[in-house]
Amino acid sequence: MSGVLNIARFELLVARRNLWVAIAVGLMSLFAIVLTLAGSAPAGALGVDRLTVTVANLTTLSVYLVPLIALLLSFDAIAGELERGTLALALSYPISKAAFLIGKFAAHLATLTAALSIGFGIAATMSVVLGGASASGLTALLVLFVTAILLGAAFLGCGYAISGIVRQPGAAAGLVIGVWLVGTVLYDLGLLGALVADEGGLFTSKVFPWLLVANPADAFRIVNLAGSEAASLASGFSMSGGTLSPLVPQLALALWPPATLTLAWYLFRRLEP
Repeated sequence: MSGVLNIARFELLVARRNLWVAIAVGLMSLFAIVLTLAGSAPAGALGVDRLTVTVANLTTLSVYLVPLIALLLSFDAIAGELERGTLALALSYPISKAAFLIGKFAAHLATLTAALSIGFGIAATMSVVLGGASASGLTALLVLFVTAILLGAAFLGCGYAISGIVRQPGAAAGLVIGVWLVGTVLYDLGLLGALVADEGGLFTSKVFPWLLVANPADAFRIVNLAGSEAASLASGFSMSGGTLSPLVPQLALALWPPATLTLAWYLFRRLEP
């Protein structure tokens, strides 16, 4: 445990001077302000409170921004240490590779949580000050915050897995951008094309719902938008998991972080510095 805490403490010290951390906090804060102010028009027209509209907009934004931030924080966690020659030094101390990885994960997750807290906190504060917050809106914001952390944790694990395969940070950076593009954009485009081709057949009713929750970004969307007022505001249609139980997307989103972190540990364990 002491090894994990030492690694986490060191990573947090490094994060204070990390440009990616400043960019993450800045982006979350900027978009929170813009989306809160932009939500005033539809809120008045549709008769819902400002925070509900803001949560819908933040959900759509978080699907793209949170995975990107997580991958940028984690892509050189192993490859960067290996290139700098510090990985062998760190592992020469009485610390296991699992403890090393968990320490990195704890620090990066804390950094991501701080960025989300600042961004979402600004949105909630502005909505309350402007008189547009309701109890349901605050509940939706809390759900969004927790699920955004889970989404970020899943992609942190993906970043570590890539960093454990590739020995050059530059190559790892290119791969994580590819993973982000596939996970947040191309995967959904592929599903949409399959739906159009299937024309309401077996794929649409039986296969599509499972493929939807198999992607953490889509599971995140379903948990936050299915059956809520925010769904029509953010996407123009009701998100759902088809014939699946509402608990399935929640369970899928909760299982992704330990799954990706376990994969990263398996790949890291086979790496010789």
